[in-house]
Amino acid sequence: MKKPLILISNDDGAGAAGLRKLIAIMRRLGDVVTIVSEGPMSGMGHAVTMQQPLRARLVADEPGYKEYITNGTPVDNIKMGKHLLLYKTPDVVVSGINHGSNAAINVIYSGTMGAVLEAAIDGIPAIGFSLDDYSSKASFEHTEQFVEQITKKVLQEGLPKNVCLNVNFPPFTASGPKGIKICRQANARWIEDFEERIDPYGRNYYWMGGRFENGDSRHETDLKALAENYVSVVPTQFDFTAHEFVTKLNFEA
Repeated sequence: MKKPLILISNDDGAGAAGLRKLIAIMRRLGDVVTIVSEGPMSGMGHAVTMQQPLRARLVADEPGYKEYITNGTPVDNIKMGKHLLLYKTPDVVVSGINHGSNAAINVIYSGTMGAVLEAAIDGIPAIGFSLDDYSSKASFEHTEQFVEQITKKVLQEGLPKNVCLNVNFPPFTASGPKGIKICRQANARWIEDFEERIDPYGRNYYWMGGRFENGDSRHETDLKALAENYVSVVPTQFDFTAHEFVTKLNFEA
């Protein structure tokens, strides 16, 4: 049987442990092309490069596998893959495995999910994988079974038009995740604060920090699933329209 073509990207850069884990899994499922940014692109969301030229460097070329490193964003990488670097449209795009959560409102800021949403815009089935663990020693071992299971299902059955998947894993435990829960995105957000400092020339500068607040008490959210040691899967779309308000909004006098 003809192998599926799988396009991989991420927002943690070419050397990220989660990326290497994802590549190893995908190479068991099909022919793989990886297109990733040279350095970290966390928080880039759906940014594209318009003020400088884009470059792509082929760093691996072997049967069933190619890898390119670019100076672009995750969204740039999907665009270059589709228009320049791939011999056909991929059967699926997978992004990650991100080192840190992309649950709740994080999906808006995420370069990992930016790549996934870009693929969905082009009508390509796409999945973002993220690990809810920010430790430098975070283990990705418990994600393998679920990454393979979810990707196989999407390859076999596809996804509805304009829909992609946002998958988040709880931190590693010896027992592993309890299973998979299909969820809604939690209504939770970052509350920012800024630390002011002075540089050696006496000028002010700032470091942004903050805390994450979850005011969503519903049981079926992605944050609730992660807290209970489940893998959360949120069907995600790029249509921001508040459909229930379209017929109610009226500006007539």
